[in-house]
Amino acid sequence: MYPVRALRVILEPTLINSKHTTICIKPHSQFQGANLYVERRRELHLLVSEVDEVKKVHCFGMDNSQRVALFLQASPQNDLSRRTAGFQYELFNNQTSGLVFQNLALVEGFYHFFVLKCLCLNPLVVRGLILRVTHDMETQISRVDINALRVYRQRNSIFQPDDLTGTWIGTISTLLQCRVKKGDGEFIFTGSEHFGDAWLGCAPRYKDFLEIYQQAKRLRSNPCDFQI
Repeated sequence: MYPVRALRVILEPTLINSKHTTICIKPHSQFQGANLYVERRRELHLLVSEVDEVKKVHCFGMDNSQRVALFLQASPQNDLSRRTAGFQYELFNNQTSGLVFQNLALVEGFYHFFVLKCLCLNPLVVRGLILRVTHDMETQISRVDINALRVYRQRNSIFQPDDLTGTWIGTISTLLQCRVKKGDGEFIFTGSEHFGDAWLGCAPRYKDFLEIYQQAKRLRSNPCDFQI
């Protein structure tokens, strides 16, 4: 509150294999009175400016020192009106965050278990088509616009009904390093929520999911019952 001078914040996550950690920061919607920088190789790189109209989520990886330094520098003010320079942050361990890359050669049994686990436990599960994928180099985030044919599970009404098409429209974010591409056909999108937005976890093609689920059901190894 009422920021003055400067504040240096050090993030040193204690996650296992923290060198593989990605940090995402979301500035307060009314971020004012300061600028936020990330310190890299003894240089400051601007992340959030108080004059930015849209407060975006920014993601970046840890450096070799396994720590990140953030620098909040107050801006000169001509009055004493209330200002708040705040932000939220979350740490993503890239090996355990649930992100599945299309070109990753996983052992089949583990992959099947992972798909079913995402289906049973993730707070977001929808079936649909990819409308478009946009990549933001500045924030290191990709956004996947989805036309959902069916919403099985969601928390914060991220997917809203479209009266014209009778389907549901929503957007799921993911890290740029996942290299998400637009694909044809239906997918099952599962994920979690960060900063009030949906973030992609596992997204197999629907036909592949059906095969995995039905096989597990025959073997009585499915971790939960799912209404297809």
